[in-house]
Amino acid sequence: MGNVVVIGAQWGDEGKGKIVDWLSERADVVVRFQGGHNAGHTLVIDGVTFKLSLLPSGVVRGGKMSIIGNGVVLDPWALLAEIETLQGQGVAVGPDCVRIAENAPLILPLHRNLDKAREQAAGAARIGTTGRGIGPAYEDKVARRAIRLGDLADPALLADKIDTLLRHHNALLRGFEQPPVDRDELITTLSDIAPKVLPFADTVWKTLDEARRSGRRILFEGAQGTMLDIDHGTYPFVTSSTTVAGQAAAGSGLGPLFLDYVLGIVKAYTTRVGAGPFPTELTGEVGRLIGERGREFGTVTGRARRCGWFDAVLVRQAVKLNSISGIALTKLDVLDGFETLKVCIGYRLDGDRLDHLPASTAAQGRVEPVYETMEGWSESTRGARSWAALPATAVKYIRRIEELIDAPVHLLSTSPERDDTILVRDPFVD
Repeated sequence: MGNVVVIGAQWGDEGKGKIVDWLSERADVVVRFQGGHNAGHTLVIDGVTFKLSLLPSGVVRGGKMSIIGNGVVLDPWALLAEIETLQGQGVAVGPDCVRIAENAPLILPLHRNLDKAREQAAGAARIGTTGRGIGPAYEDKVARRAIRLGDLADPALLADKIDTLLRHHNALLRGFEQPPVDRDELITTLSDIAPKVLPFADTVWKTLDEARRSGRRILFEGAQGTMLDIDHGTYPFVTSSTTVAGQAAAGSGLGPLFLDYVLGIVKAYTTRVGAGPFPTELTGEVGRLIGERGREFGTVTGRARRCGWFDAVLVRQAVKLNSISGIALTKLDVLDGFETLKVCIGYRLDGDRLDHLPASTAAQGRVEPVYETMEGWSESTRGARSWAALPATAVKYIRRIEELIDAPVHLLSTSPERDDTILVRDPFVD
């Protein structure tokens, strides 16, 4: 039995929430290790829909420890609102089952305001952030001026750190012709929320080490996707955190030698939200139809997702970057009824053939997909729970994807319901 890392292998929104929920039944501890409340996971359990954006998906399963690691930027107000919503749905959430790294940096109201001011000032060149302050909070972390969860327990230290923080932020706000942050008001705001969130604070790296030593199974839940990674994604149209599997160790404090299996979540087609290059994007009727069938709207933002054919080049790149052990292929049923399907097997750039997405922003915008056309299927795959229930051409499509991305499909999801899943190999079993 080992520890499993789940990451998105495209631009996010691959269906990680359902898969993590499905795996969490086999896990004892579920960990978020990067990002903030800018990425949402939707779970459908016994007909009840749960929408999570900060808490690990395992929180809806009784008897599981949910951990938010140091790699996450934490908005304490969003945390409490999410907890309240879940409690209203009958989910028990408290410090006994949710622990948060004491060294996790906080997202403050000033981060949200700065995020929105920047996007507004950028005009047509905006990145397409959610405006929730994630990027500015990560900037403060790297610049060593962040307010961290544990700081709320020391009022004198907190006041000194806020003075340092505001010297930077008020200068920025003046540049955007925004009013400065009121120091005393911010201190009061944080003092008010401190007793509500400090009970969740923990030395998470130590808690995880103890869990590992006692033989408990740990599931690491990534947010967003590989192609939104700050280093390896379609920069600058990326998120502000490291989204690849290696961050599971750095963002939680459990050493990398204890990450035993990496599961990459992949849609049977491709989507992305916001601006940025998208080689296989379909802007016509087919793209619209895929979006409608797949209900492609962001859990957090509600924004419509851009849709396109499956891009094997991108996913193969993600397989290498993450050392992916196996793939969970989701939303196969969305492709039911198409007479033909296309899969991107390479790119052309200025007359040359490429087998990867280049790092240059300009080059990414100019690559043209090279497609392979495959036969579709008219039968329904929705709700299938065995390979025998799948049309032969659907199985052929899956096998071709495995060949092109150089990774096996270990799970296949055929609807949002957690039990509509075909298991080839259990990631928790060697």
